[in-house]
Amino acid sequence: MSTGISDDGATIFALATPPGVGGIAVLRVSGPGADEALSRLTQRALPAPRQATLRRLRDAEGALLDEALVLRFAADASFTGEPVVEFHCHGGRAVVARLLDVLGGMAGLRPAEAGEFTRRAVLNGRLDLAEVEALGDLISAETERQRQLAAAGFGGALHRRAEAWRDRLLDILARVEITIDWADEEVPSDLDAELAQELDALAGEFDRELSASHGLERLREGFTVAILGAPNCGKSSFINYLAGREAAIASPHPGTTRDVIELRYDLRGLPVTFLDMAGLRETQDPVERIGVDRAVARGSAADLRLHFSAPDVADIALPGTLWREGDIGVRTKADLGAGSGDHAISVVTGEGIRPLLDAIHDRLSGRIPCDGVTSHARQRAALAAAREALCRARKQLSSGEPELIAEDLRGTLTELGRMVGRVGVEDMLDRVFSRFCVGK
Repeated sequence: MSTGISDDGATIFALATPPGVGGIAVLRVSGPGADEALSRLTQRALPAPRQATLRRLRDAEGALLDEALVLRFAADASFTGEPVVEFHCHGGRAVVARLLDVLGGMAGLRPAEAGEFTRRAVLNGRLDLAEVEALGDLISAETERQRQLAAAGFGGALHRRAEAWRDRLLDILARVEITIDWADEEVPSDLDAELAQELDALAGEFDRELSASHGLERLREGFTVAILGAPNCGKSSFINYLAGREAAIASPHPGTTRDVIELRYDLRGLPVTFLDMAGLRETQDPVERIGVDRAVARGSAADLRLHFSAPDVADIALPGTLWREGDIGVRTKADLGAGSGDHAISVVTGEGIRPLLDAIHDRLSGRIPCDGVTSHARQRAALAAAREALCRARKQLSSGEPELIAEDLRGTLTELGRMVGRVGVEDMLDRVFSRFCVGK
């Protein structure tokens, strides 16, 4: 059972808001010495838990540091599962620096490491690993669709689904173990058929979740859209139009773009990175050749390709790896007379840009499943292992060895626990928290 205190017994502190000048800065303290730190800074009795109170903060010599709102949280009602204090002070750099210095000078307090507050929440049973991963996604979400996915995960969507699967598996396991413990008793003759049907149903649900996971992972990480075509067909001009600035050098001289230029773009809630790359052509210039090779490689790996052509530029034959079902053909420079094509656009007049973006959105949205809660490779690997154990149990039904069936069902339960962080969490903590900020 958790004691509410992390293993090293230290009280940690950190700035929980972004560094820099602001109206308010929040300093967070967590651990057994949190209340003592509050008492020493305010030199007054502790306020009631979860009640914002205005206090003057002073150093050990009594010098005024700042006037701040303070909040206390008891261990059983805090984010970390430990006593927590928050100081909502003025956001000047000097104020924050001085408060951090004073906290650092108190015995038993030390600066928090990256993600250490959330790590303590996991160790104290306040969050499971899947919820922590979703919290990290929520913090880093750049678009509305990413926020929705992360919020569902942080709200326990994966935990609830795993628990529902676990309850069904425990019921199946109980019926299997009856045949072990009461081998001499009469067992219903249709038990194997019932178990087979239920295991098949679970395997089907695992398969659907695994399939949905890939699309959700693309949403979480963001889609890439490669812009391909011959030199001077308008690729860089299109990037600049989307950016609203000169993100890429647009020039009438072939070979101007040699490296891959990336533009992060919020496409109606979808995170999209547009890739502007070297124009595809045969060239003797070794540097341009490198750019062309990179364009082919990045284009082949992209989620979607836009094939640009222009009325004043000769069409080119693209490598077969760059043509995929669902790609979009775009005729640029419509103001010069673009001719026929899937989409005709002009960055001079804006013609056709909106319909093209709508088409890109529709193509990518179609890859995001409507139902699914698994969006991390770690979660997917655990679910795949659970499915493998489940399928072994299903095959064992015909062997008449209930001990082997039960063992594989326990293996399935273990992997489901691993998926949400019930078991085997220790070796994952450093990797997960390495991308968290210090104050979280």
